[in-house]
Amino acid sequence: MTPVSSHSPHGQSPLRTVQVLGGGNAGSSTHVRSLTSGLVARGVRVTVCAPTEADHTYDFSGAGAEHVHVPRSSDPTSVAVLRAACADADLVHAHGLHASFRAVLALSGRRTPLVVTWHDRAYAEGARAHLVRLLERRVVKAASVVLGTTSALVDRARNTGARDARLAAVALPGSRSTVEREDPDRLRPKVRAELGATGRPLLMAVGSLDRHRGYETLLDATRAWRRLDPVPLVAIAGEGPLRTDLQRRIEDEGLPVRLIGRRDDVTELLAAADLALLPSSWESRSVLAQEAFHARVPLVATAVGGIPELVGDAAELVPYGDPEALSDAVVRLLGDPERREVLRERGVRQAATWPTEDETVAQVLSVYDELTQPRPL
Repeated sequence: MTPVSSHSPHGQSPLRTVQVLGGGNAGSSTHVRSLTSGLVARGVRVTVCAPTEADHTYDFSGAGAEHVHVPRSSDPTSVAVLRAACADADLVHAHGLHASFRAVLALSGRRTPLVVTWHDRAYAEGARAHLVRLLERRVVKAASVVLGTTSALVDRARNTGARDARLAAVALPGSRSTVEREDPDRLRPKVRAELGATGRPLLMAVGSLDRHRGYETLLDATRAWRRLDPVPLVAIAGEGPLRTDLQRRIEDEGLPVRLIGRRDDVTELLAAADLALLPSSWESRSVLAQEAFHARVPLVATAVGGIPELVGDAAELVPYGDPEALSDAVVRLLGDPERREVLRERGVRQAATWPTEDETVAQVLSVYDELTQPRPL
């Protein structure tokens, strides 16, 4: 374990941090669970402010944190509850835009250092997009340090007015454990049979059925694959507001696509796939991309957001919103086993460059130390 400080700024008791979460984004919640465990192991007192259902799902209490139920942002009492929870904190660390904005309101008039992590970009259009920019500006100007999980998010924070914005890529907790415990060669035939992909290529996409995921473009691309023999099957794991529209298109156009809903066995699904697909309009540190590399599955992704930085030369990158480019990349890979093997090996090497959970905790705690250690007169 990396030795780092867990001092008190007053030299009397352990550092006390408050981690603030909003509605429970899976990426930020998983990161806070991992961060909590690492901080507690280093002697830091941690309070996690989040809805009770988030603690039930991610077990912050089990990681050694005190959990304080803070209602979702729509509840008018949430800021008051958060203000009380932060009363004796040495430092507050908020994750995501809405949690960060509530932390700014709760800390108004106090000198408590505020660290903000941007895990992803807030998606909004029209008047709501203007509101998001106003919230972002208010947050970054109040924050002592803004941590961005990708260079694109760091640039966005700086352009919005952050006085101190830094790159802080987060680890994907537990990404190797399931693959190592299970034998993918044993699971593969079972998973493929369940999805109806026996004797045909299986292409996996994972993510909420939202506009920014690019699934309309993916469905457009599948039209060309119907000429292949055998026809590849695309399985999309996730739920969201576009389900009805996507399902209607699949049925009306006879597309080789299955919507398989929200799944808790994504690692096994990816391990059974021939290719992973990521057609989004924006991604930061995509969980799908990281899981695909750990599962040694070649990836075709759009060259957007933090994807090029995350994957390097270990994936086939295509422009967003270009079904022909996406279709051609998939067809080329399916017909070129040597290229697929090259991408698998590159993926393993690229994944080895990503930070570990221990390194992620050490970097965050070094920021805490910097903000809370007494400065010489």
